[in-house]
Amino acid sequence: MIIRSDVGAPPVVRGASAPTFELSRLRMSDAEAESAMALSSQLGRVVLINFWATWCEPCEREMPAMERLYQALAGEQFELIAVAIDDNEAEVRAFQERYQLSFPMLLDPAQAVYGEYQTMGVPESLLVDRDGRIVERYVGPREWDATSYVDRIRELIGGSRQVPSPNAF
Repeated sequence: MIIRSDVGAPPVVRGASAPTFELSRLRMSDAEAESAMALSSQLGRVVLINFWATWCEPCEREMPAMERLYQALAGEQFELIAVAIDDNEAEVRAFQERYQLSFPMLLDPAQAVYGEYQTMGVPESLLVDRDGRIVERYVGPREWDATSYVDRIRELIGGSRQVPSPNAF
């Protein structure tokens, strides 16, 4: 795990509204038109946000399990968003192709969203409920397709939706 040493406000905590963001999606070729994805478009779904980098070995180790999780929950009210903090889109694209990752990859080369979430390093993931609130923060790599994670996400998917707070997303 790679640790940041920034000093500032405490990290976003459980129960807080997930800070809103919109980032460019990874293009599969330089010829493909740019598009963006906003976290706010996922309201009503459980979202796993993963901050990672191509040069991070623990990030690399957890990616196959993330793909298996994404496939296991396909068709359910779930989205997995991988936010790459690399500044080289071609390297992120090569990584995605090498591991045949099908979940959305967003680009944060200036690390603005990474900073706003006040992450402690990479990999770091946040589980966001259907109302846009942070439920869990995971520092370090995980075996995302383990039964405990799949069950936890399904529990959140099945939970009743409350009216979101005005600051949600």
